Amino acid sequence: MMTTDPGGRSSSERPVTYIRFDGWLGHVENAFNMFAAFSILALMLLAVAQVLGRLAFNTPIPGFIDITEQAMAIFAFAGVAYCQRVGGHIRMEIVLGRLSGRTLYICEMVGVILIAFTVALLIWGSLFHFERALNIGDSTMDIRLPTWPSKFMIPLALSLLFLRLLMQVYGYARLVANPAREPIAVPVIEDVEEHAKHEIEEAFGDDLDEGEAK
Repeated sequence: MMTTDPGGRSSSERPVTYIRFDGWLGHVENAFNMFAAFSILALMLLAVAQVLGRLAFNTPIPGFIDITEQAMAIFAFAGVAYCQRVGGHIRMEIVLGRLSGRTLYICEMVGVILIAFTVALLIWGSLFHFERALNIGDSTMDIRLPTWPSKFMIPLALSLLFLRLLMQVYGYARLVANPAREPIAVPVIEDVEEHAKHEIEEAFGDDLDEGEAK
């Protein structure tokens, strides 16, 4: 049965369920990314307090190194799915930039499938280390912080990345079937001018829209 979206296009042209799930997943990715950003801010403030405490009162914060080590798992992995969604990872596009149409989308889909397979292996391995840390009560050496929360963050964030990769596999697959379709929830290769334009729009947002309206 064919369904239509508010724009009047059939579900084969605009997959409504796919778009809705992409929106839901995007909210989760945004939350994880904000969590990573706040962890960096908290660690910076803690580092300032560490320096001031050592210089002014000769009393460094106990377990500063332990806290830093555990926080690294948060800001290193929590935003990885968000970065994949917006195409923020470093990519070599010397070859891909010369391709177009179905050939480009096939290459992109194969690359995402290989990444998803690698991420699945990393999820399995990181879950093993998390379970082991939880069972043996592993902790840091200084203030005895349990290490399982930070080790659990890794498979959790990678699982979110795996969902994003599956979304992109489907997104590229529908473009392989029909290259004329609108790319949805997949990174699109941009030239320098388009990339600069989008960065300006992202930086100024509503101010740019109001200026164009005037």
